[in-house]
Amino acid sequence: MTGALTGIQVLDLSRILAGPWATQLLGDFGATIIKVEKPGEGDDTRRWGPPFVGGADAAEDGTAAYFLAANRNKRSIAVDFTTAEGQALLIDLAARSDVVVENYKVGGLAKYGLDYPSLRAVNPRLIYCSISGFGQDGPYAHRLGYDFLVQGMSGLMSVTGTAEGGPQKAGVALADIITGLYAGNAILAALHHREKTGEGQHIDVALLDCMVAAMANQALNHLASGRDPQPLGNGHPSIVPYDTFPTGDGHINLAVGNDGQFTRLCAVLAVPELSADPRFATNSQRVTNRAALTELLTERLTTAPSAHWLALLEAAAVPAGPINTLGQVFADPQVKHRGLALTLPHPVLGPVPGVACPVKLSGTPITDGQAPPALGADTATVLRDVLGLDQTRLAALAAAGVIGAPSGYSAGDGARNT
Repeated sequence: MTGALTGIQVLDLSRILAGPWATQLLGDFGATIIKVEKPGEGDDTRRWGPPFVGGADAAEDGTAAYFLAANRNKRSIAVDFTTAEGQALLIDLAARSDVVVENYKVGGLAKYGLDYPSLRAVNPRLIYCSISGFGQDGPYAHRLGYDFLVQGMSGLMSVTGTAEGGPQKAGVALADIITGLYAGNAILAALHHREKTGEGQHIDVALLDCMVAAMANQALNHLASGRDPQPLGNGHPSIVPYDTFPTGDGHINLAVGNDGQFTRLCAVLAVPELSADPRFATNSQRVTNRAALTELLTERLTTAPSAHWLALLEAAAVPAGPINTLGQVFADPQVKHRGLALTLPHPVLGPVPGVACPVKLSGTPITDGQAPPALGADTATVLRDVLGLDQTRLAALAAAGVIGAPSGYSAGDGARNT
């Protein structure tokens, strides 16, 4: 069965996380992703470890878990585009591609003839997505942008953690991940537009823009009130009780979203009088009296272990849940049922772990996958099949250092766990 994007070819000039996350999603949907990497070095994340997959020498083979997280369903070609011949190869590939994705500094690819105006001249239907820290214009356009910096600049760190603990970033690179998702959506929109008009276009996606947009209700709280939201730990600025609470042997999360749920919570905790208390009868009153309610709920919850409360709360249809380690996540029966853990076989490394694409498509299901490729594993195949280069020409390019010789393993067919 073909994927939803089967027949779409993406020339992927991106590296690290935001760009690779976007192209991995497109690859999951069936697009052909040609990942361009520097010979002998490749994507920086190939060596962002430990942990590495594949044993003691894995660091030398570019098998960091970080790289594997964002590069499945891709073909790797090692091409040095600082050379005239390397530039010619990529321009030829762009002329035959539907999409180019890049995350170099603003204007950095122009001197190689790989910027949007240059490639549009050879392929007017091309969709060209530029991912940067701060966008293609504005006073910060030429600054280097990294996830950690943008988490701070976007306001995310000002509302994360506790007031006593100081500014805190999220535990994963949210600015990169969110930007990758916005970029993937923008590319799909541009493909739809091209289907109707035949026109390609340039997409400008910035980490700062995307993270500010992702501040969602917190951003609107500020714009509506003129006040800066403050960190509340795990609490919610607009809903109470919506927080982490201690129990007799640990902690649980409560996510009480309406007055009916609060009434049922009070019944489970054997304090029905709280739901009639004028301080707590409505959500707005509970927000105003957050501290007092939190203290009263904590007194009850600490009298029994987490499992006891979670069972009662589930039976009463009160939203509550555990705080899992990742080991517990992948042992969870719902996570296992949904097939979120992948095993992608390699001819050299053997089984390689991965996390599945979370999207379920009924007509074009995502059922198979290719393991993340070794550096340059597909160079000869792509240049032969797409550009028609023969073995003599490939050998000459390799001898001149324009393309790299494949290293390690090549991407093989993989399948989801079932």
